[in-house]
Amino acid sequence: MKTPTVARAKDPLAVQASLEPKVGCIAGAMEIIGNKWTALILRDLAIGSSRFCTLEKTVGKINPRTLSQRLDDLEAHGIITKQTYAEVPPRTEYTLTPKGYDLIPVLEAMATWGDKHFNTNC
Repeated sequence: MKTPTVARAKDPLAVQASLEPKVGCIAGAMEIIGNKWTALILRDLAIGSSRFCTLEKTVGKINPRTLSQRLDDLEAHGIITKQTYAEVPPRTEYTLTPKGYDLIPVLEAMATWGDKHFNTNC
């Protein structure tokens, strides 16, 4: 298998520059998707809008308070929108924004890497 050019570069600054156009880009992305559960929330919202209780079931063994915090963080970063409907009982749905959909290729790359290196667990 061919080794990527980035891994062969001898100059650490050249490697850094080839991975990250501006210093801080990776850190900025990690601020959003680096928290536990966030990638799974995004995965589930990639198929369409979802309610809190549905996300709670599909994401896994996430504490409701943690789910609420992650959703609030994603909304604050403009990754998702929260729509509340005036019904009895009230209904709230979460949806990815265009900025959120831009993260889908990142999740696909993570899934590909996980399948390649941890396929017994996937």
